Amino acid sequence: MTTDINTDKQLSQYLAETKPLLVEFLNPAKECCHAMQHVIDELRRRLGDKANILQIDGKANEDLIARYKIATYPSYILFKDGEEAWRDSGRKPVQELEHMVRSFI
Repeated sequence: MTTDINTDKQLSQYLAETKPLLVEFLNPAKECCHAMQHVIDELRRRLGDKANILQIDGKANEDLIARYKIATYPSYILFKDGEEAWRDSGRKPVQELEHMVRSFI
């Protein structure tokens, strides 16, 4: 399942699942985040239901930004079994993100 979320409660529900969860923390007003949207859409298409991919608007969720110590947009955190397994930020090619997520499937 892929969905956009904006609350801590919803994020907790996805973290409880066993499949990998890639979270993109973004600011929709920033060009670099807007430019990554096609990459995230393609990643969702490539992975299907093998992983969850969520996008969180950092400006609307400052508590989550502080909790996960997000310093720049876009930032990515990959969770496996509810634990952080990988983290990076900046523009990424779809192949790099796909490889990282698949390594935890």
